[in-house]
Amino acid sequence: MDLQQMRYVVAVAETNSFTRAAERCLVVQSALSHQIARLERELGARLFERTSRRVRLTPAGAAFLPAARQCLEAAERAAAEVAAAVGEVRGRLAVGLIPTVAAVDVPGALRTFRGRYPRVRVALKVGASEELAEQVGEGVLDLAFLGLPTPAAPPRGVAAHVLAHDRLVAVVAPDHPLAGGPEVDLRRLSSEVFVDLPAGTAGRVQSDLAFATAGLTRDVAFEVTTADLFMARLVGQGLAIALLPSTYAPQLTGVTTVEVSDAPTRVEYAVWNATGRTPAATAFLSVLGLDPDAGEPVRNREAPSPGRT
Repeated sequence: MDLQQMRYVVAVAETNSFTRAAERCLVVQSALSHQIARLERELGARLFERTSRRVRLTPAGAAFLPAARQCLEAAERAAAEVAAAVGEVRGRLAVGLIPTVAAVDVPGALRTFRGRYPRVRVALKVGASEELAEQVGEGVLDLAFLGLPTPAAPPRGVAAHVLAHDRLVAVVAPDHPLAGGPEVDLRRLSSEVFVDLPAGTAGRVQSDLAFATAGLTRDVAFEVTTADLFMARLVGQGLAIALLPSTYAPQLTGVTTVEVSDAPTRVEYAVWNATGRTPAATAFLSVLGLDPDAGEPVRNREAPSPGRT
């Protein structure tokens, strides 16, 4: 059994095709098939069920796949550590981020990072704060940018630094009655129809808690998985309004924002695995201006108070 055979198994499992797996691995299909067949003989079990229409893992293949991925990741990590020892950073950097991250210019940071370390491959994953924090703790992600409601505690099991405090603003269509007017409060907003993130996510909880604490209810008629262009389109069409971070909302087009006097607030964090940090993760934290071994926030940017621009 060797690493190349494991790479072939992972490629077939991810593409559900021997042909596409061979293309990905830059080998002829017959060579890939031969190596997988050889591995199956060594293991004494078939890893894939092959039909004229599809390829899928057998129970034995499903059991083999996670361990194969771990072996490949360990080999890649070993090579990266050796490279770092002689002054070269390479390998893989896996970064998670919430859709509304605003405290860090992630594309700008990655441009600087890639300029310094061109041999590092970067993988980005957009998701919910809870899921991203868990994956950082498990080592699936190297670091992540989260947004959690105030006064929620920082995630456990990971190193965390506060990046910024922010408040939410109302996002409405340009012809909405609230557009261009003075600030509003949650009681006035409770009569509106909302678009928001799925129930239970950190981005949704901060708004739900604010209305509940004020003794108010609201109608969330639309749920979207990311606060991006589609949410802006729903708002721009006058179908709903939204509550979004004040530092993120200006990125949206075709909508306008209104200050909320009793708006909920959130904290943006950068989190990473304190015990299994890769050379690439350490280098990226340095690009961000974060000390991976520090116990205090490196930066803590406050959002402007209501009424300020």
